[in-house]
Amino acid sequence: MSQKRVLLTGATGFLGSHLLEALLKQDYKVVILKRSTSDTWRINHLLDQVKSYDVDVVELERAFEEQHIDYVIHAACHYGRNSEPVSQIVEINLIFGLQILDACLKFNIDTFFNTDTFFNTNPSNFQYLGTYSLSKKQFTEWLKLESNKIRIVNLRLQHVYGPKDGKGKFVNWLLDQFDHNVKRVPLTEGSQLRDFIYIDDVVSAYIIALQQSDHFDGFNSFNVGTGVQSSVKHFVTVLHKAYKDLNPENTTVLGFGDLSMHVGELDRVDSDNSELQRLGWSAQTALERGVIKIIQKHLE
Repeated sequence: MSQKRVLLTGATGFLGSHLLEALLKQDYKVVILKRSTSDTWRINHLLDQVKSYDVDVVELERAFEEQHIDYVIHAACHYGRNSEPVSQIVEINLIFGLQILDACLKFNIDTFFNTDTFFNTNPSNFQYLGTYSLSKKQFTEWLKLESNKIRIVNLRLQHVYGPKDGKGKFVNWLLDQFDHNVKRVPLTEGSQLRDFIYIDDVVSAYIIALQQSDHFDGFNSFNVGTGVQSSVKHFVTVLHKAYKDLNPENTTVLGFGDLSMHVGELDRVDSDNSELQRLGWSAQTALERGVIKIIQKHLE
């Protein structure tokens, strides 16, 4: 049986780099789309094992024309954390996704795997969605509309953490505060509930969904989380304790309640993962173990 070929977007990012490594270990052939200016530090050791196309240099469709693509995993996104123009965020999260989808339809790709966010689970929160979440939500609606033409697997990620995450992300920001032994870290009261899931468990969900995708039809959506919700305060407290266990000299104080909650902040999320469990998947990394792993990696 010939190897299946996966086209992966966002391979240079946090999630995409972990997915790329896992796909290669599972013996898939992988084609990646990136930009010529992309920072490839996460995947430099893997580049000689993949076929890469720079979409700012060549037409996107060339990858589909030159490679026999079986599946597409779309993990590219733009968070818009540095006050980038709205049009730039929409260009990546919506327009680029639609361009990939158009190519999938033109070249009769079997399955499109989309990376969605838990922020989109509460319709009443729509007016408070940030640019990132709104653009992701709109793209998901387009996928639903086109799901009569191509099989869609929508993976709605809960709060993912792990090594190789971006420096501006919440966990790495906290670790940076601890590294600098700041006197007090300003935080909200941290009562909001989130489902914190370790990156390895997220990747295994993609792999299982990929392996079983032939059994799907139309639009299929899965919550990718542990199924257990913890308060942000609990997560941060566990993270700080684990850090201090390895760095007893740290004297940083956690300033819960120093900041007001953001307008429209979700009190809790929909983390029902029963549909994913029916595929035979379950999270393997307990929060405490995952936190220790990320701190150990951080301190290497």
